[in-house]
Amino acid sequence: MADQKKRRTAPAGKRRSWLRTGAGVVAAVLLTGGAVTGAGWWRYTAPGPLSSPTALNIPHGGYASTIAALRQGQALSSGVMDDYVFRTAIALTRHEGQLHAAELMFPAHASMRDVLSVLRHGRPVVHQLTIPEGLTASQITALVEAAPFLKGGITSLAEGEALPETYSYLRDSDRAVLIGRMKQAMQRQVETVWNGRDPSIGLSDPAQLVTLASMVEKETGLPEERPRIARVFLNRLGKGMKLQSDPTTVYALNGGAGPLGRPLVHSDLMIQSPYNTYVSTGLPPGPICSPGVAALQAAAHPAAGDELYFVATGSGGSHFASSLDEHNRNVSALRNKSQDK
Repeated sequence: MADQKKRRTAPAGKRRSWLRTGAGVVAAVLLTGGAVTGAGWWRYTAPGPLSSPTALNIPHGGYASTIAALRQGQALSSGVMDDYVFRTAIALTRHEGQLHAAELMFPAHASMRDVLSVLRHGRPVVHQLTIPEGLTASQITALVEAAPFLKGGITSLAEGEALPETYSYLRDSDRAVLIGRMKQAMQRQVETVWNGRDPSIGLSDPAQLVTLASMVEKETGLPEERPRIARVFLNRLGKGMKLQSDPTTVYALNGGAGPLGRPLVHSDLMIQSPYNTYVSTGLPPGPICSPGVAALQAAAHPAAGDELYFVATGSGGSHFASSLDEHNRNVSALRNKSQDK
């Protein structure tokens, strides 16, 4: 038999390296030479038509749907030669990764090379929805319904179930999933605060903590006052006194639809409702809003003291008192000050 020549085979790693280098060389040849008559490389690297950074939604599908979305969003010119160069570039740079379907941010004047880099390596655009402290379930539901780029219906949301904070989401996320995240966040936060509470507060379960915190949240916007407000309510609970919290009466009147739009009058305080703490003793049967972390912590770690009363000053704060006489003097002083204006 005739001697056969031995064929040398490069190691696998070196072959892959050569293939990558080779693809780059072929791409350079193709984009600068014969296939596109010397204009391809210039088209591939030249600034594109986008006048400003733009988020574009790239749909699932083949290259045709991707190119159509890029053209519609003006990230890619629609000329025949541009189309040929772009498709050729996709094929010859395939080793750099897949093209992704997502909402992506493309920089101003992105070249074809830049566009392909974003399609392969860009992170999806993140949207955010902020839930402020003190909103009711109906108000939070309205915010989620109105939030852009979400889809689907909303699952039921009970009062005090959603944790107020800023939530991030991607385009076409489900509203029900986002609501579920809000509920889970509140459950985790309440569990943490409850486990670290001052055991002397006398509340029997985490649900009572959330209810008390919701009242604290509605009574003041000053961080330093929250622990004192919580102490007043806890002191009154300990003495069997009615809590006489105006926000609970507002909730009894409109079920958490939002601000009442007018001052409370004497007849409002007489409405028969378990949420009206002017006629019902003890905590309301449930929260009147979604309290934030600070209000939860204030309910779990109230200030020390024997104060039983507080009255709003009208300028954002409150006057506190330990006796009814002192409280009445504070109220009279505020009325006289109001009349003098």
